[in-house]
Amino acid sequence: MRRWALLLTAIVVAGTLAAVLWHLGDQSQQGPGPVTSSGEAAVGGPFVLTDQYGRTRTDTEFSGHFMLIYFGYTNCPDVCPTTLSVIADAMDKLKGAAQQITPVFITVDPARDTPAVLKDYLAAFGPEFVGLTGTQAQIEQVAKEYKVYTRSHSGAGGTYTVDHSNVIYLIGPGGKFVADYDETVGPEKLAADILKQMD
Repeated sequence: MRRWALLLTAIVVAGTLAAVLWHLGDQSQQGPGPVTSSGEAAVGGPFVLTDQYGRTRTDTEFSGHFMLIYFGYTNCPDVCPTTLSVIADAMDKLKGAAQQITPVFITVDPARDTPAVLKDYLAAFGPEFVGLTGTQAQIEQVAKEYKVYTRSHSGAGGTYTVDHSNVIYLIGPGGKFVADYDETVGPEKLAADILKQMD
């Protein structure tokens, strides 16, 4: 009887050890598991693009200022003008502090959004807006840096629309990501949070 008890104990121990080893092996296959980041988000990066006046603009020109960056396109039927209006209204509410912030609109549709098209479009939102376009490769690169999703959909008669992320990025004077928002934040809350982040 004692031998059976020892044998049963050995089987249980072996089974437990096997389960532990299997669990450890499974974890090593899956990687280290969830990681919580407490530092700066890996969003943003350098760019060389063309503004609505045909001038070459780089990210370094905005150092020392905050930027509110939004990716969209001028043929966007609703969300882009809505979001740009939120940014424009927030800039008005910031009053004197707005001088430290540059709102930047980067097109995701460079084939249609030429500098002249951007100039006409952004005139409705305010003279402080900087519109940026470039080659398809340049736009794809900066969209990648900002983790922006884009996808074109063909329509009738050669028309098309572009799905894209709807995110407003607040970038600090050193070019580092500070915060992000969407148009549901509203101009009041956007302005209030920007002031808080600038303190």
